[in-house]
Amino acid sequence: MPDVLIAISIGVIVLFGVVVALLSRYRKCPSDKVLVIYGKVGSDSSGQNRSAKCIHGGAAFIVPVIQAYQYMDLTPISLNVDLKNALFKQNIRVDVPSRFTVCISTEPGVMQNAAERLLGLQQVEIQDLAKDIIFGQLRLVIAMMDIEEINTDRDKFLASVSNNVEIELKKIGLRLINVNVTDINDESGYIQALGKEAAAKAINDAKKSVAEKDRDGAIGEANAQRDQRIEVAAADATAITGENDAKVAVAQSDASRREKEAEALRLATAAEKVQAAKALQEAYVAQQEAEQTRAALERASQQADVIVKAEIAKQQAEIAAEAEAEVTRREARGEADAIYAKMEAQAKGIQEILTKQAAGMQQLVSAAGGDPDAAVKLIIADKLQELAKIQVEAIKNIKIDKVTVWDSMGNGTGTPATAEFLSGMLKAVPPMNDLFKQAGMELPSFLGKDAASSEVIVESTPEQTVKN
Repeated sequence: MPDVLIAISIGVIVLFGVVVALLSRYRKCPSDKVLVIYGKVGSDSSGQNRSAKCIHGGAAFIVPVIQAYQYMDLTPISLNVDLKNALFKQNIRVDVPSRFTVCISTEPGVMQNAAERLLGLQQVEIQDLAKDIIFGQLRLVIAMMDIEEINTDRDKFLASVSNNVEIELKKIGLRLINVNVTDINDESGYIQALGKEAAAKAINDAKKSVAEKDRDGAIGEANAQRDQRIEVAAADATAITGENDAKVAVAQSDASRREKEAEALRLATAAEKVQAAKALQEAYVAQQEAEQTRAALERASQQADVIVKAEIAKQQAEIAAEAEAEVTRREARGEADAIYAKMEAQAKGIQEILTKQAAGMQQLVSAAGGDPDAAVKLIIADKLQELAKIQVEAIKNIKIDKVTVWDSMGNGTGTPATAEFLSGMLKAVPPMNDLFKQAGMELPSFLGKDAASSEVIVESTPEQTVKN
């Protein structure tokens, strides 16, 4: 029992250790880092094996033995790039002190480049690599621009530097965050001279502007005094003219008022008469429309009575005809079904009779040893009595007692006339052999054979007379 407990304890400890080991291989990626899994990490969409798998903001299980992992820091890196003796298009050497801020990119493709080219490098090594790229691109941008263009349009210069530098940084997995150019200096003092020129121009422009403003002030003052005198005189004249115009306007206003009052009275009277005429006309039109509407209503009512009654009668006739047709169809269908059932029953009865007869004939042939002729002979032998009975029936109702025969003894033949009469009567019955021949058969040999025909013709004499 103690051994079993020890074995169970060891198993539990081993299982716990395995679970802990597996859980230790499950790695979570912080938000400021990139988890790079390398080893056997599968293939890409083109079917080629991937060198690494990058995860940002998630977690993954690291398969023991076949996979390993490292973290890449996403902390921004500030770089002081003091470019000296850079050559402009005018062959002027300048110093461009600037500061660039970069970091490892989290874009899928660029992050894969960072995993392939920056994994395992120290931050100092990454800074040196980024500086080399920035120096080269910064020199290239300066060589393509004029110094006046850079001095006057600093935003264009910064945009060109950002575009060129960021394209190259993405190739190693970095991303450009910010560019700050502090100042641009040249050995020849060209930029300083441009600054002095601009300052002198600004001072001169300011002095000129002040003199122009003084001149404009004096001229404005004189013009103001002149305008004042003119406006005062004009105001007096305008006042007198205004008074006269006001009096005339008052008189004209009174005349216009009286004229408008008369015109208004005339218009009002005419309008009243026009409105009265229109009202009378509208009343006539309304009465005419009412009469037309009443006539149309009456005509529609009469048409509706006739048409609706005719339509109802038509529908009733159609319904009655359809019902009668349906009854006829049902009766015909019932009679057809009855005839079909009767004929089917008759056919089944005939089929059953024929089936039984065929079965009986087959058994009779089997009883005759398989000889069909012998089977037919058996059937005939069985029906012989009925055949003889049918022959006798032919002369059954002859009243022999009412026949009178004058017998002359056969006219010397020795045969009585009565016997010959009966013999001839019996010969009127068709012989059995003839019946078989008429049916297309031959009389069986066991029923007898044909006797040689040896008929004796006896001429009748006048004395042999048969009377009924």
